[in-house]
Amino acid sequence: MKSSPLFRSLLGVFLLGSIVTQAQTARPGRVQPKPRVAASAVEGTKDGLSMVKGRVVLTELGISNPITADKKLINGTVITPAGLVTATDGTATQIAEGDHVSLSGRVTTRRAIADADSIAKVQLFDAKYPGKRKKMEEEKAKKDKAKAKREEEKAKAKEKAEKRKRKK
Repeated sequence: MKSSPLFRSLLGVFLLGSIVTQAQTARPGRVQPKPRVAASAVEGTKDGLSMVKGRVVLTELGISNPITADKKLINGTVITPAGLVTATDGTATQIAEGDHVSLSGRVTTRRAIADADSIAKVQLFDAKYPGKRKKMEEEKAKKDKAKAKREEEKAKAKEKAEKRKRKK
């Protein structure tokens, strides 16, 4: 029996496809590999100690756990579970919500972190849109100047109206 080349090609693709599909399915009795566990720490969290919800949380290698006893850092700084940081020279600092202490003992406040983020965002904006921020500042200055002029004219008009009222 003669068959067309098109029929043979389709038959070959069908048979080959079913073999590949069968090879990818799990066989009974075979153990599937466990999925990899992602780190519990939030992406971008630095190693160190942070105050989170009133508890001091230690993050090392991407794994975060609250501390239950005093923790002595590399440079001799001691931090308590309540968030009291005592430096080697004896100075004590209470960390607040969102503050961060590096593993080397450097305390960074939430305000400093926000300021650093703001500066980084401004630098990124300047790199992406050179000169745009300067133009925006000039436009704002022009608007402020125009607003001040309008208010001044409004005050003069009000003053004139009061003078007219007094004359009557």
